[in-house]
Amino acid sequence: MNLQLRPEVQKFVDERVKAGQYASTEALIEAGIARLMLDPEPALDEETLRAIEEAEKQGDRGEVIGWAELRAELVGKYLRK
Repeated sequence: MNLQLRPEVQKFVDERVKAGQYASTEALIEAGIARLMLDPEPALDEETLRAIEEAEKQGDRGEVIGWAELRAELVGKYLRK
């Protein structure tokens, strides 16, 4: 098989092989595929899909907040006790 990788992906592969993390490009690609086979992408449940759909509708209606407000809310909720 002959693969044509995007330049940034090829650079990543080359760096990992050069660093000795993988014996070859083929070994790196096989490791990536093996991981995909072991950890398939989980399917989203109905509740999550509905929440995503509602969030998209809120965005379409302009019901959004800025980054500073969101950050303050998250800091208050998770970092301050």
